[in-house]
Amino acid sequence: MIQSNWKVGLPLALTTAFMWAMLPIAMKGLLGDISAATVTWYRFSGAALLAGTYYGWTRQLHLGQLFTRRLLPLTTLAVLGLLGNYIAYATGLSYITAGAVQVLIQLAPLLLLIASVIWLGESFSPRQWMGVLMVAVGLPLFFNQRLEELLSGSNADYLIGVGFILIAAVTWAIYGLFQKKIVTSTRPQSLLVLIYLAGTLCFLPMADPLSVVRLDWLGWALLIFLTANTLIAYGAFAKAMAAWEASRVSATLALVPLMTLGLSALIGALWPDYIEVEPLNWISWMGAFAVVAGSLFAAIGRGR
Repeated sequence: MIQSNWKVGLPLALTTAFMWAMLPIAMKGLLGDISAATVTWYRFSGAALLAGTYYGWTRQLHLGQLFTRRLLPLTTLAVLGLLGNYIAYATGLSYITAGAVQVLIQLAPLLLLIASVIWLGESFSPRQWMGVLMVAVGLPLFFNQRLEELLSGSNADYLIGVGFILIAAVTWAIYGLFQKKIVTSTRPQSLLVLIYLAGTLCFLPMADPLSVVRLDWLGWALLIFLTANTLIAYGAFAKAMAAWEASRVSATLALVPLMTLGLSALIGALWPDYIEVEPLNWISWMGAFAVVAGSLFAAIGRGR
């Protein structure tokens, strides 16, 4: 059982929330020029180079611990989970808007909570069940203007994007669950560097690294930001999980979709040609708030 320290965990969780809120907006600006696999490969390779060099130089890496008989199965599942999340997220973002992605991916911390209840023995209160119900009601409200085409299958691209983001949510929950178990035995940066190295190797055959020569200054700025985003967001997330309860971290991350929707609306108003903004009416906003509130209720449980 870890000692809870909200003064450390809360700022780290808020850092992760902001970086994840900006992630699809920045990535959307790149996907028109290079493929999802290429973006993902650069994110992993850049993170592997920078994080591996830093943690190796400061002697904070203990990769061997991850391959012990007890941790190897957990390590394998955590690595596969985050690799699957990255590629599914980037692929889904190619088909749907950044705002829709962030509302759907909110299922990830909820799935992590449910998995924690099942496998880590956490209890599930009536308030948490109400939170699950609010998410279930909020999602169709958010997509109320898309429901007809989703149910009829008339917009195949959007439906494909939704499917990939659902896969991303499931695989992230798998990563989060096993990462939580691993960091009780070894340092979180060891797992992250291993994942960056694995992603660099796994996604190279699917990527086209030379395609970045087509990028202008904005494209290069976005690519650099995405690499930094990978390091900062997951580094902060791993340390927040080590310092604070998983339920509290999940509650903080529930703010991500509202942050993305607000930033998307602002950027869409100031820079209409940059990204497509999800069409939102008052029912959509009500659904988004219901998803966020439901995630908060589900994550906080019996706490304040």
